[in-house]
Amino acid sequence: MSLNDVEPKIPAEKPEPIQLNDESDFYQLVCPDDLISICGYASLLSESSARSTFPDLINFRVAKLLGFRRVFAAVAPIFFERGIANLETKEFSALCSEPCEGESLIITVFEIQKSEIPAFIKRELEFRFLSVVPESLDGKPFSNPAVLCARSNDEEFFQIKCKGSKEIYFQNYERYNIDTIWRDDILPCPVYLRHCVLAAKNLGDEAYNNFLDHTFLGDRKTTIREYLETTGAGIMEEEPPECLKTRYGG
Repeated sequence: MSLNDVEPKIPAEKPEPIQLNDESDFYQLVCPDDLISICGYASLLSESSARSTFPDLINFRVAKLLGFRRVFAAVAPIFFERGIANLETKEFSALCSEPCEGESLIITVFEIQKSEIPAFIKRELEFRFLSVVPESLDGKPFSNPAVLCARSNDEEFFQIKCKGSKEIYFQNYERYNIDTIWRDDILPCPVYLRHCVLAAKNLGDEAYNNFLDHTFLGDRKTTIREYLETTGAGIMEEEPPECLKTRYGG
């Protein structure tokens, strides 16, 4: 047999993210052992932080996700609740992920029980949920898809997540004078940003550098590395409030 007779191998196509609109969609991703995989790319890069939300999580590990970047473009009510949002300087943004060709993220993946799905959906209400297939750091795709919290938009949030109910919207946002969730003109909440950077650093150099260079402000141009060297200089030296040192300690 000559080399010309051998058919070239065609790389398998990377699965496109699938949007999960209803709770029933999540159950399609549940494994036979009643576990579902969750992606962490921000505060959930920290295992201790992840366990504060999911005490019974298992198999916490580092992975890679192709075709996504991190952006500080989500207004987070919890920062107002915890007193760490700064309205005057517009430093009250949390992270979201969004599709971006050519980008890749170092993330964490872990499993939670099927019974935890409703609470997870409620807690991350503003996000668009996607089914994605992470891979190991050496490029091997995971056998099971995982849930990723991604950037949404205000109209989708109101119509799909709030079911058009102003009461649900008020309970979650309007009581903090938040009239739009997804904004490109806000800056990272300093306490939260510091926590995410430290969490990435604790995962190793690859995760740390990936976070600094593949996480952007709302302008999609300024990396967090650049931000911390200029406007955000000093953030890493600021200690969180005493009551939040465990929660936001990296």
